Amino acid sequence: MKVKARVQLRKNARNKMLKDLESAFGEEMADLENKTLEKVTLDEYSLILVEGRPLMFEIEGTLFPTVRGALEMGLQKRLVVVDKGAIRFVSNGADIMAPGILEADPEIKEGDLVIIVEETHRKPLAIGRALMGGQQMVDADSGKAIKSITYVGDKLWNFEL
Repeated sequence: MKVKARVQLRKNARNKMLKDLESAFGEEMADLENKTLEKVTLDEYSLILVEGRPLMFEIEGTLFPTVRGALEMGLQKRLVVVDKGAIRFVSNGADIMAPGILEADPEIKEGDLVIIVEETHRKPLAIGRALMGGQQMVDADSGKAIKSITYVGDKLWNFEL
């Protein structure tokens, strides 16, 4: 991953970003207010570093937590819970199939970014884009429900400057 640019966020950009994140995820994002935020532009997307750690990324104009960000901030919205049998595949970057989904936030719409978590400890495994609505994911017997974008152990998870 080649870094094209790295800049500290200005106050107005930072405030807008925090407001958008709080409306999407709630009070968990308020903790970011007093932290140093930097934007790092890479080939595929932009990262937001919080105190030097890649906790958020911007893809197609949408800001969303990375797997590490979802884990560290303990986010509980836009979750999709997968069964134990899916963990190995999801952790290796596979797309998520509907039969492996146990629960999904009913507010999820097709095209939304989602956090994929495992059923036992609800730890984040991946971030993906929903290919169907939340209730549809739970009800479906077959087919791909989520396109994986980033997952535990990939280049974004291991990113360091």
